[in-house]
Amino acid sequence: MIRTATPADIPVIHRFVRELAEYEKAPEEANATEEQLHTALFGDQPAAYSLIAEDDASGEPVGFCVYFLNFSTWRGVHGIYLEDLYVSPAARGGGHGKALLTELARICVERGYGRLEWSVLDWNAPSIAFYESLGARPQDEWTVYRLTDEALKQLGS
Repeated sequence: MIRTATPADIPVIHRFVRELAEYEKAPEEANATEEQLHTALFGDQPAAYSLIAEDDASGEPVGFCVYFLNFSTWRGVHGIYLEDLYVSPAARGGGHGKALLTELARICVERGYGRLEWSVLDWNAPSIAFYESLGARPQDEWTVYRLTDEALKQLGS
């Protein structure tokens, strides 16, 4: 089952973020606090949204995604950018990841959004194969650039 996250889900979302960071070999980079996640997802002006995947038998959370809206000037409509998608190792292969992506695609279709996009690490072959099995295709003509930490501070000062 897929459902919209609630404020009561913040501890499990925080745990899933930490587990995802471990999986992606960058646990030291996941510094978000529960308070920050609460503000981002449920504050006065939410910056992002989250869905929870639950085990059908137990009702326990087994995965999540966090997404936010983007905008295409070429298409003239919003899209969804999937920031994180994670399913606990014990629950993988049970259809939870596909269910999360299906719900995001449903939201896009229902609201007239033109795209559902995300990034995947180039070494993550299982995820790449999974995404391609759903019809997703890499956008290899684009290179992602990022400013963080000191470079961001220097440019923004």
